[in-house]
Amino acid sequence: MDPQYKQDFIKAGQIAKEVRSYGKSLIVKGASYNDVISKVRAKIKELGAIPAFPPQIALDAVAAHFLPHPGDDIIFSNELVKLDVGICVNGAIGDTAVSIDLSGKHQNIIDAAEAALLAAEKIIRVGMTVSEIGREIEKTIALFGLKPVRNLTGHGLAKNKIHTDPHIPNYDDKSKITIKAGMTFAIEPFATNGAGMIFDAGNATLFSLIKKKGKYTGFVDDVFKIALSFEGLPFCTHDLISEKTPLELVKKAIKVLLKDDALEDYAPLVEEARGLVAQAENSVLVDENGIVFITTR
Repeated sequence: MDPQYKQDFIKAGQIAKEVRSYGKSLIVKGASYNDVISKVRAKIKELGAIPAFPPQIALDAVAAHFLPHPGDDIIFSNELVKLDVGICVNGAIGDTAVSIDLSGKHQNIIDAAEAALLAAEKIIRVGMTVSEIGREIEKTIALFGLKPVRNLTGHGLAKNKIHTDPHIPNYDDKSKITIKAGMTFAIEPFATNGAGMIFDAGNATLFSLIKKKGKYTGFVDDVFKIALSFEGLPFCTHDLISEKTPLELVKKAIKVLLKDDALEDYAPLVEEARGLVAQAENSVLVDENGIVFITTR
């Protein structure tokens, strides 16, 4: 394992942990979604890092991939809230998430996700299959009378890449893929009182650039160049807005780039039975000697 990458990965995890704690403290009844996200972004910058993806908050039955459209806002009241934060330090990524129950009625769902995460962390070793991790997550969540979300997974983390192999399942999917020395990845249990499946719903505000070159002109080229500046990391509609490219032009450019398969979009992920969803996530480094670091714990 490259020593610099190892150092940066651990640092990214430490910063992500601090930002997660700070963001969690801001999520209270009456707080503004946009205000929380703005302060989280400012904290990331203050700590000398950049977002690995737009910090985001998903509510209730929405498991992930949600940001309000520009101009919209949400005032928190009684939701089950998921704060998902990614930090990038020289390309190395710390990915973490935490859930908060503002209603006072659904802490058990959060407890299930957190317990599953901790149980999974405790068994990580070189040579084990990823399905063993999934089995531990599923077994732990079941103890709470709940289900894991089966079609969401943890994932590999690589330099400037937020989702790579291997996938870390949240149930025993019988995969024979094994944990190896030198791996970096995120474990990400989602617990629900619903059906345990999610689907894409609504219009995306989150994107990543697929093409590195494009023959575009005018405002489309301007937006493409902004997208290119994220060096493969995800971004949101808000990130593309500038004096040169106001929102209406950004919307038009996104349509062109999606049609040209230059962008990949990430629609909100909604629980199939509209069950409540809690998320817990930490980042893991297994070094060249097989020693396990939970960098965001």
